[in-house]
Amino acid sequence: MSAAPPPQGRVRPSDVVNDDIRRLVVAAGGWLYGETRERYELLVAEWTVAVAAERGEIVEAA
Repeated sequence: MSAAPPPQGRVRPSDVVNDDIRRLVVAAGGWLYGETRERYELLVAEWTVAVAAERGEIVEAA
């Protein structure tokens, strides 16, 4: 799993982010609490942006 999110403006491929999500969930035994939950939520948001970028969709920052 990546230690930190990529620099702003750079979008990692969705399959790479998905792999990070899967590894995080497995490492946590399926239970996402506290810092692990926060990391999961960041990864899901990153994955959403990556999928949109791969589809050529425009995503506005929250």
